[in-house]
Amino acid sequence: MFSRLQGQPESYERKAKYRFGRTLGAGTYGIVREADSPDGKVAIKIILKKNVKGNENMVLDELDMLQRLKHPHIVRFVDWFESRDKYYIVTELATGGELFDRICEQGKFTEKDASQTIKQVLGAVNYLHEKNVVHRDLKPENLLYLTRDPTSDLVLADFGIAKMLDNKDEVLTTMAGSFGYAAPEVMLKKGHGKPVDMWSMGVITYTLLCGYSPFRSENLQDLIDECSNASVVFHERYWRDVSDDAKDFILRLLQPNADDRWTSQQALSHPWLSGKTASDHNLLPEIKAYIAKARLRRGIELVKLSNRIEALKIQEDDPENPDFPDNSVAAASEAQAAHAPAATQQASGSSGGGKLSRAMKGAIFREIVLAKVREMKEEEHTQKVKDEVEKEAKRKSFQG
Repeated sequence: MFSRLQGQPESYERKAKYRFGRTLGAGTYGIVREADSPDGKVAIKIILKKNVKGNENMVLDELDMLQRLKHPHIVRFVDWFESRDKYYIVTELATGGELFDRICEQGKFTEKDASQTIKQVLGAVNYLHEKNVVHRDLKPENLLYLTRDPTSDLVLADFGIAKMLDNKDEVLTTMAGSFGYAAPEVMLKKGHGKPVDMWSMGVITYTLLCGYSPFRSENLQDLIDECSNASVVFHERYWRDVSDDAKDFILRLLQPNADDRWTSQQALSHPWLSGKTASDHNLLPEIKAYIAKARLRRGIELVKLSNRIEALKIQEDDPENPDFPDNSVAAASEAQAAHAPAATQQASGSSGGGKLSRAMKGAIFREIVLAKVREMKEEEHTQKVKDEVEKEAKRKSFQG
């Protein structure tokens, strides 16, 4: 009743069960925060209603989908509620760290271990596809361990852009996925469906086995060309000790034509996932090198994440019930710390309680300079097009 007097929806009363803690991440529509609940720690996604105005079904669809999904390798739905200006989606909190960070804490990680890790993820993807759900954003950052326990399950998280198909043949047309993991048909803005997840699985598997991506172009058009040609190379220096079955598994998934790509069901039957043909070659040195490079990227992401949190804070409409942190830089640092255990710091050789290293600051500065250069070039191009249009209009006017 108190909530109703405040003009809050009835479900808002459930918010009192949770004690909100650090920020875990931020996106276009809102942030994710850790919270304590009567049953333990949870993750709460907070979405600003004004940011999804006209697209409220997007939130309702995510809620409906999460409540239907029950699988040991998929993050579990817990609760939901809403306020005057926000939606809240509560899921179990995975506290065991990201896939690559966790691997670095181990003394050894072999190809055989990799095959069983991919088998777990693929089992979750197959479950989704059987339910006519396409995740659309499979990447290492969304593969999390539930707890710090060495035998913890690996779970698939972040269903923010996942889609439940109305039928198995439905075609999706909206842009989706992350740079480097998105399938060619997504980047080309063609219709897409379940095969996009299988492409992402191919990229993840390749990266897990050698420590770098099969496609390394840094701008969209070059990446589209590279992926469309599917010129997958297994460099002798890094792949000589990896089994032929592993390479075959990857090639079955990295097919530029979605119709030629193996389905999740076909991939699960591949002999490499049995572990019998996988080698005992230790992949840890390559993975640690990957993590060291990722550390620099995280320095750049810290700036972007801080800016997103600051922008969302400005948009918050209910000052009496704030959910967005006042200090965006501290919140962004917390979010990165939540996903980057001590192993990441050891791999990059960094220290100092979360302070940015000189190399990381340099990387951030370069990214800002490059962004400014790109912005100036885009402005020049826009002005050039505008001038040409005006010139053509004058020419036609003169001829008329």
